[in-house]
Amino acid sequence: MELLLTAILLGAVVIIIAGPLRRGGGHSNARELSQRGAIEMAKDAKYREILDAELDYHTGKLSEPDYREVDRQLRVEVSELLRRLDAVETKGGPR
Repeated sequence: MELLLTAILLGAVVIIIAGPLRRGGGHSNARELSQRGAIEMAKDAKYREILDAELDYHTGKLSEPDYREVDRQLRVEVSELLRRLDAVETKGGPR
C-alpha cells in the first residue's frame, strides 16, 4: 500500500515538473531536451519502483494479489512514459 502511495506521489511530482514544459515558450529544442530529461527520470523511477515491489513481494511485505496489482499499475505507468518519450523524440528528430 505504501508503494502505491509512493507511485501516486511520484506521478504528481512528474505532472508538476512537466507542467511548465508543456506550456511552451523559450526555445523548443531546449524545452524538448528538458521534457525528455523529466520523462527519462520518471521512467527510471518507475523501473526502480517495479524492482522495489518485487523485492517487497519476495520478502513477504506484499501479498501476491497486492504485488500483482501494484506491478500491473506501475507497468501501465511505464508504458505511458515510454509513449511520451517516443513522442518527444519523434517530434524532436534524432538525438
